Amino acid sequence: MNAAEFRAAFSLAAVYMSRMLGLFMVMPVLAVAAVELDGFSPVWLGLAIGGYGLTQAVLQIPVGMLSDRFGRKPVIYVGLTVFAIGSVVAALAENMTGLVIGRVLQGMGAIAGSVMALAADTTRAEQRTKVMAIIGISIGMSFYVAVLIGPLLAGQWGLSGLFWVTAGLAIVSILLVIFVVPTPTAQHANPETLPQQHHLRFVLNHQPLLKLNVSVALLHMLITTLFILIPPQLIEAGFALGEHWQIYLPVLLLSIVFLGIIMRAAAKVKTGVSIQFCIFLMAIAIVGLAWLPLTVSSLLTLLVAFFAGFNYLEARMPALVSIFAPAGARGTAMGVYASCQFFGAFLGGLWSGLITSWHGTEAVYAVIITVTILWMGLFFRFNTHPSIKRVTLRIENAATSADQVRQTLTQIPGIVEINPALEQHLVYLRVDHRFDHQRAQDALAKNNN
Repeated sequence: MNAAEFRAAFSLAAVYMSRMLGLFMVMPVLAVAAVELDGFSPVWLGLAIGGYGLTQAVLQIPVGMLSDRFGRKPVIYVGLTVFAIGSVVAALAENMTGLVIGRVLQGMGAIAGSVMALAADTTRAEQRTKVMAIIGISIGMSFYVAVLIGPLLAGQWGLSGLFWVTAGLAIVSILLVIFVVPTPTAQHANPETLPQQHHLRFVLNHQPLLKLNVSVALLHMLITTLFILIPPQLIEAGFALGEHWQIYLPVLLLSIVFLGIIMRAAAKVKTGVSIQFCIFLMAIAIVGLAWLPLTVSSLLTLLVAFFAGFNYLEARMPALVSIFAPAGARGTAMGVYASCQFFGAFLGGLWSGLITSWHGTEAVYAVIITVTILWMGLFFRFNTHPSIKRVTLRIENAATSADQVRQTLTQIPGIVEINPALEQHLVYLRVDHRFDHQRAQDALAKNNN
């Protein structure tokens, strides 16, 4: 990467990470800290924890499309400003209604797609995978950092202080976009990065993608529910809110170690089996959290098991979406996937609050155990080709037709799918291990001549 690409990658990763920190830091805190607010109830608590997910889910795809029309940076400025306003509203809230309104406003800053598109606009095609990987790592890190520092900061400054920190992070992010993130010389409507309306119907009806979309909704429904149930249990176990990191830190470190073990084992079995195993691992952990006597050692063991399964699915499923997404439609597939992810967080907060208010926490545990068992059934006979990759080739001759491109590339071994995008002078491919990149590019060049 050159200096501009390096700057774009790390500054946009910082923007993404600061925003996600703001969304996630309160998740392990609210179930304990929000008890002091007027109007507290399990339902309002669930909405406060998962409320951001509803507006994120609804706006994720439209905001990304708006950035194609109005520009990346203006949309990002607006999104971060709305996010900052929501954080201030939540910081000033004296009752649950104000807190929920603040969280919903936070979710309206749905700039994930716009950030990814800006990253694509400011980097060369051959460096784009590295840049996206850096941003992707920052997304994963933000969750773990948030889980650790959220309780610690709340213990020092209270719930209001946590939201003021979040507002400050949003302002820092705006300054990063203004002064550090490079401004692209040209903007491209890249269907591999942002959703395209004409791809939506196909992606929504694609069976493997549908299973993955349902799965990520269930996964984030579970994690949201867990952060409603676990913090009070930690309080009962003798840990003050500011000490919860003492449990979360070893849990996250050990779960990462076990993630490596699971990934090595998963390489030797079918994809569906590895997914089913991780769902089963989470189900066993939930059973233990519901009905075993909870000591420090049992909490650690059960939470490590849950997060080991969670970590694997959180890392593996986006990669599967990328494999299954039609050539030239990855942006749409990932946009739908992200919307389902946030909608799952909203549902987790809503339904767990409702069931807790009606029947208590034991009923919540019983429902999520049932859900995980049913979820495993989605992945019987589920498999994918392990070596499918995505490749983009340039078409130099504007007069070349889509049929000519397909006819030329059909002769190249290893090409699974061809999708010419003549208006962009590109062709999007899905390929396997037999594919020869140089041979395909040479064939297109020869056809152009």
